[in-house]
This record gives sequence, structure tokens and C-alpha cells, in this order.
Amino acid sequence: MKLIRPNSKISLLLSKPQRPITLDEPHTKSKLGSNYDTGWSRRYGVRLIRAMLLDSVVRPGVELIASPEIKNQDRIDHLSAPVIFAANHSSHLDTPVMLSTLPAKFRHRCVVGAGADYFFDKRWKAILWSGVLSAIPIERSKPSRRAGELAVDLVKEGWNLLIFPEGGRTPDGLGQQHKTGVAQLAIRTRAPIVPIYLEGTFEILNKTSKRFKPGTVTASYGSPIYASDTDDPRELTKTIQAAIDRLADELHSDFLSAARRSAKGETPVLAPSNRGWIEKWNRVSSLSQGRKLDRWPTKLFNR
Repeated sequence: MKLIRPNSKISLLLSKPQRPITLDEPHTKSKLGSNYDTGWSRRYGVRLIRAMLLDSVVRPGVELIASPEIKNQDRIDHLSAPVIFAANHSSHLDTPVMLSTLPAKFRHRCVVGAGADYFFDKRWKAILWSGVLSAIPIERSKPSRRAGELAVDLVKEGWNLLIFPEGGRTPDGLGQQHKTGVAQLAIRTRAPIVPIYLEGTFEILNKTSKRFKPGTVTASYGSPIYASDTDDPRELTKTIQAAIDRLADELHSDFLSAARRSAKGETPVLAPSNRGWIEKWNRVSSLSQGRKLDRWPTKLFNR
């Protein structure tokens, strides 16, 4: 870089500012996380390979490990794309279970909202998950205009979206507080939200598991929830969470009993109010028994 040696104060004031000399490389914007371009994963050739992989490898694998039982899928028979599928999140197994059991008219044109900080933090992971699952990055801890606009654009283009409103896997089998992103997306796109309650994936592969423990998974579908531009995202989020709680109650009792409790506001909740006293019970129990309990049983609805 040419150094400027002004002969006078005037020439110094009129000269063009020079960039400081530095040994560091110029800062470049990261191409990972929410900035990762997943467009290639939705090209026809990649979609064809993914559909073959999903039907010939993932589905048989899920059948072998989880023996999924589907309930109330007739509640969405009348729907057409795009649809936002919102499920509780207990395991990495949740996504393959859902993708392998969704009706074919939704399954092969579905993207999955995945944590940008976990699934897109390394290039090989970004390529793997966007290619195999058609995952798109979703920011869980901070707002991202790019990630939000991508989800909106894809839904408006007719893509279905599988997303977990809790933002991450439960550490103990109980539900977690929902984030408002799903509600905001539904308000902007007018796509119906289908609540889904998944049970059994936590026992097969939870957050601390080192290996699969084959079992049975149940996926129960709820009635579609429709948003309008006058909805408050926070209230709509509560509606989605309540719908999933009701599905869990319905699974462990029956439709009429769950409907009555829902009408009275007496539906047992998955989260987060139960967690406080359960954690307290665990502490007291651990002291009295001289050992640490892994978690409170998830069967909260048995009567």
C-alpha cells in the first residue's frame, strides 16, 4: 500500500482515508448456521434420491426400532399442501419417525426445521442433514431474518414443514415451553398447523442415550389449527401447546374424557408447570434413597 506523505495540513485533510495495514485476512461472512444455502437439497435429482432413501432405508429402519403406531391420521385426510406439522420433541428419532409415517402426499415434499447451531455448525453436518432430511436451519437462541424468510418462502411455495415448537429435545421426558416461531409462521403463510403428540421416542433414544433401546412409538394427530392475521402469536402458541397436551391426555384415556377436561381447562399438561414439583420430588427422593434418579416417569396421564 502506498504511504501518503502530505506536504501540508490541507493535503492531509483532502487525501482519501487509507485502510490500516494488517496481517489479518478480511472478515468474511460464515456460510454455515442460518447462512447455509440449502437450495441444492430441493433440486429434483436430490429429492428423488432422498425419496428412495426414505422409503427403502429409513422407513424399514424405523419399523424395526420403533414399530410406530399411527392414530387419528384421518383428521388430516382433507388437507392439501402446504401444512405445518408441529410435534413435541423428545429424541433425534422424532424426525425419522415423522418423515417415514407422514402420508405420501406430504412426505416427499417436506422440509424439516433443524437447529442451525447444532445441525449446521459444520459443513459435513449441513450437507448430510439437508441432503438426507431436507433440513433447513432454524435459529433457536437468536432471531434470524434469513432463516425466518426461508421458512416463510418455502411454505408459500407449497412445501410442507415439520417443526418442533419446543426448540430442542426434552432432558427428562416432559415437555418444554413452546417458542412463538411456529405461530408467527402460520400467521404469515395461512398454512394450517397440525399438532402431533409423539410418545415412546424418549425411551428408545433420549438425550443422554448411547444406543437405541427398541420399543414402540405412538404418533397421534390432532385437528388442524388455522391462523388469521389478527391472531396474537403468544396466544396461538398456547393453543398449539394445549392441543398437544390434549392429544397426550386422549391417548391415555379416551376422546370424550379428554374433551371434557379440555373444556374445563383441566387437561394434564406436559410442561412446564409439572417440572417444578417433579424436580423437587426427585431431590427429596434422591436424598432419602441415597441415589440420584435419572428422571421422573413420563406416564403422567395414567389414572
